[in-house]
Amino acid sequence: MQGVGPKALPLLPTPGNSLPKSTLGRWLKKGAGGEHHGETHPWYAVLWLTGVDYFSTLGYQPALALLSVGVISPIATLLLVLVTLGGALPVYIQVMQRSFAGQGSIAMIEKLLPGWWGKLFVLAMLGFASTDFIITMTLSASDAAEHMVHNPFLEPYLEPYQLPITLVLLTLLAGVFLLGFTEAVGVAVLVGVPYILLSMVVIGRAFVEISQRPELLANWQQALTLKGDWTFLLLAAGLTFPKLALGLSGFETGVSVMPLVKGDPEDAERPTPEGRIRGTRLLLTVAAVLMSLLLLTSSFTTTLLIPPADYAEGGEAAGRALAYLAHAYLGDFMGTLYDISTIAILWFAGSSAMAGMLNLIPRYLPRFGMVPAWVSYTRPLVLVLLAVNILVTAIFRADVEAQAGAYATGVLALILSAAVAVSLGLGREAVETGSQKTRWLSYYFWLVTLVFTYTFIENIRERPDGIIIAGCFILAILVIGAVSRYQRATELRVEQVTLADELSADLWPILCGRQACLVPLISNATEMRDRKAAQIRRYYTIQDPLVFMHVNLRDDRSDFLSGLRVQVREVGDGNYCIEVDGAVALANTIAYLSELVNPTSIFLGLTRKDMTSQSLQFILFGEGETGIMVYQILIKYWAWTAEDDVRPRIFLMSD
Repeated sequence: MQGVGPKALPLLPTPGNSLPKSTLGRWLKKGAGGEHHGETHPWYAVLWLTGVDYFSTLGYQPALALLSVGVISPIATLLLVLVTLGGALPVYIQVMQRSFAGQGSIAMIEKLLPGWWGKLFVLAMLGFASTDFIITMTLSASDAAEHMVHNPFLEPYLEPYQLPITLVLLTLLAGVFLLGFTEAVGVAVLVGVPYILLSMVVIGRAFVEISQRPELLANWQQALTLKGDWTFLLLAAGLTFPKLALGLSGFETGVSVMPLVKGDPEDAERPTPEGRIRGTRLLLTVAAVLMSLLLLTSSFTTTLLIPPADYAEGGEAAGRALAYLAHAYLGDFMGTLYDISTIAILWFAGSSAMAGMLNLIPRYLPRFGMVPAWVSYTRPLVLVLLAVNILVTAIFRADVEAQAGAYATGVLALILSAAVAVSLGLGREAVETGSQKTRWLSYYFWLVTLVFTYTFIENIRERPDGIIIAGCFILAILVIGAVSRYQRATELRVEQVTLADELSADLWPILCGRQACLVPLISNATEMRDRKAAQIRRYYTIQDPLVFMHVNLRDDRSDFLSGLRVQVREVGDGNYCIEVDGAVALANTIAYLSELVNPTSIFLGLTRKDMTSQSLQFILFGEGETGIMVYQILIKYWAWTAEDDVRPRIFLMSD
């Protein structure tokens, strides 16, 4: 709600927004997470920031496809490309048109499902997103280490040390962020462009080899014939398609980097930044088409040129099919150059995933009150993520194939949620506008949703370890969130206070500059104020004017922090009335405003209802036994602030 001439009041110091006294504490809390920098770049430069995540899957996708589906890998990859261009790409084009600030599909779901049910769904999706980004870091580092230990020049020295090398790479990644890493578009270009060019050279050389050895194509066709006719092959490819779902990664990152895309000069004056949307649409389309071509050609060449024994687990091509071809047909020097380029983009893919986590977690969990306040700062969060990365890598022993199921589960869950959000959003728009085109478009996306639902369920059936890992992340988020929400329930929980109008701005300094008694009420009716004033003066001897306060709660009280709109009026006999809107918790709001007003006394009412139900009401819906909670909140806050401050007297009154 907006008043005439609103004026924001200075915020009180709280443990969450105050700098710690120790040097280590100040260093850890330097730099907040979830920030987007103001500098923007052309879409074709930002493309590579998305590409380090998306394109880096070429480092392991062809080998995993061969291991999963064998000779039908090119056919299954063709289906993957069709789903990419006909499903994932249109879904995320719709997402970025509705989430142009970079929040992605999770924010769309939150808007469509407000309240605690929406929060629970968002927390579940954050668990899948954490699975996606964490496994991106650990899998990419594991595959980078695999490329290092299988390089012919390094293999004699490094082969037994893939796990330690992976842990070193993850530690270096965390170290870069601890030193103040930002989304470096220039570095992404330097890493991504050479990798794509070298991959094209390797694939081109492989096609030359195939053209010179026609028996390779004949052998592949014979192997397909032994599998069955084309109807069977297409059916088999469809059934095994979920195993190739890693090739769908990168779209969520493409939306998250949207604020970095340079738009039109007129975007600032438009309700929607059309230039940025147009640029991001080009970014997603070019990335999807380029990756589709690379997946198809790499799948075809690796299937024809790599013997089954070499792409099997423990084989020379395991986890590094294109690198295997580079060494085999371009020599060890060019192969080593390709290894270096692959290692660089895989490591930088981990950087992209880390940046995604540092943007995603502070955007949601602190606002829900479901993490400690320090999670909003980059460095402590980086250390936590490093610990999780080390644990996950140790559990999987840095095995690329073992992590593929968990990675695919996270990727597919995010795409499925995006498809559901787009389908629901278009359905609502069709009802509101009556557009038949929008209605048919929503039907199309529901079909896409069915495809991704099948893929998601089949992936879970084939590789249940993925949903187990994701379930662990979801359970951890829910448990930590519940404990944090409980522990932080007695914080002040206000992030902004705005005076509603000019009269309120004039009266507020007068109100705070005089001795007064604060009296919260459940109603702002004149009869209620008169009755409460008479009751107070009957039992207490007071000379100070009364400041009545009535707090209106928001419909959705699942958010942890609130922005308050305060209106102040004189109500006769030297008394005042404060009307508060936008609160998410009664007791916390009363405690916060009492610290701003600094009254001589606070008169609080008691309901004498069951304390167990009242406690649940307070934690979940911001209500409950308000008088006792105001007392507890103020006592806790006073213990944190300076001891020489003058404290008001608190009276608990039972009606």
